[in-house]
Amino acid sequence: MTDTLRVALIGYGFMGAAHSQAWRTAPRVFELPRDVEMSVIVGRSADAVANAARKWGWNEHATDWREVIARDDIDVVDIVTPGHSHAEIAIAALEAGKHVICEKPLANTVEDAERMAEAARAAAEKGVVAMLGFTYRRVPALTRARDLIAEGRIGTVQQVRAAYRQDWLVDPEAPLSWRLQKDQAGAGALGDIGGHAVDLVQFLTGLEVESVSGVVDTIVKQRAIETERVGIAGRGGDEYGEVTVDDVAIFTGRLAGGALASFEATRFATGRKNELSVEISGDKGAISFNLERMNELFVYDRTVADVDQGFTRVVVTEPAHPYLEGWWPAGHMLGYEHAFSHQVKDLVEGIAGGAAPRPSFDDGVQVQRVLAAVEQSSADDARWTRA
Repeated sequence: MTDTLRVALIGYGFMGAAHSQAWRTAPRVFELPRDVEMSVIVGRSADAVANAARKWGWNEHATDWREVIARDDIDVVDIVTPGHSHAEIAIAALEAGKHVICEKPLANTVEDAERMAEAARAAAEKGVVAMLGFTYRRVPALTRARDLIAEGRIGTVQQVRAAYRQDWLVDPEAPLSWRLQKDQAGAGALGDIGGHAVDLVQFLTGLEVESVSGVVDTIVKQRAIETERVGIAGRGGDEYGEVTVDDVAIFTGRLAGGALASFEATRFATGRKNELSVEISGDKGAISFNLERMNELFVYDRTVADVDQGFTRVVVTEPAHPYLEGWWPAGHMLGYEHAFSHQVKDLVEGIAGGAAPRPSFDDGVQVQRVLAAVEQSSADDARWTRA
């Protein structure tokens, strides 16, 4: 192995663009302990992946991920394919001695996630790092919120409210893309964005969701089959197919320690483009965050005099805030793509230091168990179900 980490990216769509931007940017913003080389990007369509390589700055492009993983000149495998392929690719990469970062969800089933975690544990004994891409952990305001809660600023967590709301499926004419097919996506709003809400609550509070009660539903049950990709959705043809995943999930969770948490994941929140919101209430204060105002954190301190109490708006752009040392002067805002650069920073530092940053594959298994429990609860008329 050289001092340079040579990266292979498997996948080139929406997440491929985000990860490419991160691999290109992080080494230029942060003083990383290892150099990074964007060696090869892999996709099924030769023309499309060649265009992606040119656009995002990859040295090579390929169509066979197995051949790429077998190469001696690849050190890191970054997986951004649909969830149904994660287990096969990640396990093969780990067994080949490659460090792995895998986009969420870890897998489409608990069983596949457990196999991946087992492979990661075996690889770790040989110094190989595996990391899961719940990227919102690395939004500076959310990392700061985690730190404040860990310091005891809000006291004992008593109640949590978390929601991830989007509206890109409100139009019934939106086509039947792979994200709406259970065999590829694993789940709909529950797994795609609900998993973010579950992971974020557990990250912020340090408490696992132990049991759930909830329902999932599919609002539009048939859609025109997609004929051309345009962004996330595309254009539908004249043939229709069944939507086999949920459009909305609403559930309650019991956290370790007893606190209740409410969760909502929906693609039918008209007017909400990408609103991930969380509010955590404790006996000494509270913290509130909304991704659509991602540089802001609202903090309530009920230990001060009554006349001074109220949510305080904190603009999380100071050099002392998490990850901000490499970016712009205070008050100059960061965006969605920056968290992916922070993810690369933590991964490279973990590889160089011999310790994998979290979330780990084991963390991904735990989230997958929560999501599976929600589905089971819904099938059992919202009966409380252990995660």
